[in-house]
Amino acid sequence: MARPATDHPPSPTKQNSHGETWTHMLRRRPPLLIRPELDDDPLHQTLLDLRPTQQLHGLGAGRTSPAWEPVAELLRATGRDWDRRAHRVAVLARGLPAVVGERWTADRPDDGDALVLRAFVESARAPAEGHSAVRRAEQTCLRAAVACPEDPTPWLALLSLMHSCAVPVRDAVPVWTQAVNRAPWHRTAYHLMLRYLSPRGHGAVPDMMDFAWQAAFQAPHGSPVALLPVAARVELVAHRQGQTHLAALGASGHWNEPRAGQEIDTALSRWFHTAAAPHAEAVIDLNVLAFALTRAHRPADAALAFQRVGRHMTRHPWDLLPEPERAFRYWRDQLTGHRRT
Repeated sequence: MARPATDHPPSPTKQNSHGETWTHMLRRRPPLLIRPELDDDPLHQTLLDLRPTQQLHGLGAGRTSPAWEPVAELLRATGRDWDRRAHRVAVLARGLPAVVGERWTADRPDDGDALVLRAFVESARAPAEGHSAVRRAEQTCLRAAVACPEDPTPWLALLSLMHSCAVPVRDAVPVWTQAVNRAPWHRTAYHLMLRYLSPRGHGAVPDMMDFAWQAAFQAPHGSPVALLPVAARVELVAHRQGQTHLAALGASGHWNEPRAGQEIDTALSRWFHTAAAPHAEAVIDLNVLAFALTRAHRPADAALAFQRVGRHMTRHPWDLLPEPERAFRYWRDQLTGHRRT
């Protein structure tokens, strides 16, 4: 496949051979799906069912079942799929009306699923509320861990809390270990630790890159952890772009380094081109891979990644470009022959 002539989408006023402007071409494309639940349709439906205000009036007054029951059913159906459970709990914690989780824990104070959801909600909220709230959130995470002893998810909530509170990496590692001991090669656990080790978190570039490389080569064939070095390079570029303007100008050069090519090859051979079943946050990983392949000028591989992505764009890492949605559409349509997905 020929390499496109430019790294940047055309001007919105530029016309194609039919006299259409780029803006008009975008308008007749199907809308992008940019949502935290990604391609998880049962999760999406649960959020939709609980968002209407009339269903939450009076904490669910008039309903034949509690407002939290659809959430409980969804998490019961998730079972021991720890990867999807972590994704669903994290999205529910951010997207549900607060009254749903509060009522659930009030009605079922010892329910493990309710406690795990509450741990995520409190871990996200507590750092802004002060030391007492942080201590309560920590205790909720530990209560959830006791209620669900085989579940890595409460430990992920605690790890997120520690990250927000700038707890040193050395103190966070035992918590991360608790999670991966319960679910080896848990994708979310590895990405949380990568964020912790990032220079935008509480680490340094060498530690972040070394962690990503070691994890990728030790992970079993087909594991999405193989993408971790590419995700680390994206994080490195984001860090550099957040520094001086001069550093930002050189950010694109990161993708021309020989090691960047090795990282991409590892992700392709050890994950993307395997027969592994899609995981809960595959859409995020596919967006990262597609972004990296466009930056590294590998259009044939990028076309395959975009075909799997379809309409499911994620804000990051496209937000590293000036016009994220337009850039995503441009590359997807250029490389996939204007596929209408």
